[in-house]
Amino acid sequence: LSESTLDRVHIEQGLHADRALKEGAMKTLHKRCAGLDVHKKEVVACLRLVVRGKANYEVRRFPTTTRGLLELAEWLEQAGCTHVAMEATGVYWKPVWHILEGRFQQILANAAHIKGVPGRKSDLNDATWIADLLAHGLIRASFVPPQPIQELRDLTRTRKQLTREIV
Repeated sequence: LSESTLDRVHIEQGLHADRALKEGAMKTLHKRCAGLDVHKKEVVACLRLVVRGKANYEVRRFPTTTRGLLELAEWLEQAGCTHVAMEATGVYWKPVWHILEGRFQQILANAAHIKGVPGRKSDLNDATWIADLLAHGLIRASFVPPQPIQELRDLTRTRKQLTREIV
């Protein structure tokens, strides 16, 4: 299939998923989860809780400072959140991931797959949409290497950069 055909298929699947999510036709896998839209200076978080069969949403914004991310983690823990999915460009996800690691099941969403779904016009909508997709198990996760491998990669990048500066 051509790339444009694949894009149309993803958009059509997204439209069907959107309709199914709104109609409540899909089974909820995670009753207490959150969607995070991560930016350089802030994280928009949508906590999605199913109470008496109905999804309730609470959206908050947190700065990407250590203090702000710890407040995010505390808020999610107090609500009994079990799963978190985040979408970010570049490396902005890393500090968020590290603060939340060990507290929740995490998924780093592949932005290209989530962005293909039409109808999202704001960060608030993005975070809510990510939470809905996560609740129904519809997010394809990006690979996040284990901590020792991440540290080795960072060390290798630093060494490479220092070598370039010397030459």
